[in-house]
Amino acid sequence: MFFQQVKKLGDNFSYVVADEESGEAMVVDPSFNNEEIARVLESRGLQLKFIVNTHSHRDHTAGNRELKERCGGKIVAYHSSPSQKDLGVHDGDTLPLGRTVVKVMHTPGHTPDSICLIVDHKVLTGDTLFVGECGRTDLGGGDSIQMYHSLFDKLLRLEDDTEVYPGHDYGPTPKSTIGKERKTNYTLEKRTVEEFLEFMRTP
Repeated sequence: MFFQQVKKLGDNFSYVVADEESGEAMVVDPSFNNEEIARVLESRGLQLKFIVNTHSHRDHTAGNRELKERCGGKIVAYHSSPSQKDLGVHDGDTLPLGRTVVKVMHTPGHTPDSICLIVDHKVLTGDTLFVGECGRTDLGGGDSIQMYHSLFDKLLRLEDDTEVYPGHDYGPTPKSTIGKERKTNYTLEKRTVEEFLEFMRTP
């Protein structure tokens, strides 16, 4: 499997994931990185099959149409997402790239349509989980109770050596693992739902 984290402008991470045998590729959150993404795809002779958004915020969906026009592929988002899409997915759905399978995990909290993507012992967490932080819940559609369940009942149930690849370069490193975040991320300290709600309300 080919996997590359892309950051050309700002602090947004984009990702290129591909099955090397078939050459089928997926781009996650084009953001403002289309030139670098297209260079990666073209230099490796990859065929873009999916353009996936982890959620509908503009800084993640920017470049969708331009990338599709240049490289092809279907725009994919959670089925209830307000963003324009060609394919709506549900929790537990899979996206095939040749023999590589990408699993969709619905993780609302930052937005109602937030998803994470699991592939080859990696999880692409969008704005749900960052290195050393979690996503905000005080924007439109944010919900701290949903964030609690997405973090503690879904992401933290993944194996400790699962690699974490976030949607922004906010932490001390560009990637992490579930085990490391469990031990060092202050937002993931053991709390009841009520304690987490109070924690998220505190500036």
